[in-house]
Amino acid sequence: MGGILSNLKSTVIAGFVLTVLMVVVVVGLTGEGAPDLGVVEFFKALVDPGGSNWIAFMWRWLHVLSAVMWIGLLWYFNFVQIPNMPNIPDDQKPAISKVIAPAALWWFRWGAMATIVTGLLLALGNGYLMEAMTLGLTDGVAKHTAIGIGMWLGIIMWFNVWFIIWPNQKIALGMVEADADAKAASARKAMLFSRTNTMLSFPMLYAMVSAQNIY
Repeated sequence: MGGILSNLKSTVIAGFVLTVLMVVVVVGLTGEGAPDLGVVEFFKALVDPGGSNWIAFMWRWLHVLSAVMWIGLLWYFNFVQIPNMPNIPDDQKPAISKVIAPAALWWFRWGAMATIVTGLLLALGNGYLMEAMTLGLTDGVAKHTAIGIGMWLGIIMWFNVWFIIWPNQKIALGMVEADADAKAASARKAMLFSRTNTMLSFPMLYAMVSAQNIY
């Protein structure tokens, strides 16, 4: 066990294996929850999950996993890293700016991308993409209004990550040549938009969860 847990790749693989074993055990005990289609139908359903509850669920599961990575790192930056940077001695700050931050930002931005892609595919496959994108105005369904608000907030946050936060972080972290003033300005801009995303994350998550549990 120590050998598995000492390696991140092995740990992640073990997590997926445990998930599969859990599904097998639950299906064996209850007779419910088994995949409802064959191999060929499985691959067809990946791009059109609406006809399969199991595939629709798998897209939702991947959507949640991606969102945990994205929002988890967003909150790490805003609740842990940014507030504590002034407390770190100057000679130790390169460990953050040159090693930890770039690695975290990679998972951060691609977590955002995966969240948006899986979310849109889920909405498309379940047949409510247009209704959600129009905030339920086309059909008057409250669930579509709620999920639509969450989707639009998520899209705004994704845009901030890829087109504002990440370009400015590259300047602030020295990945792009810039003078000290430009680095400071970019660091502040990235921080402000990261704080904006933190602010938006609360109503976004409420809208997403309420759409599934209240309406």
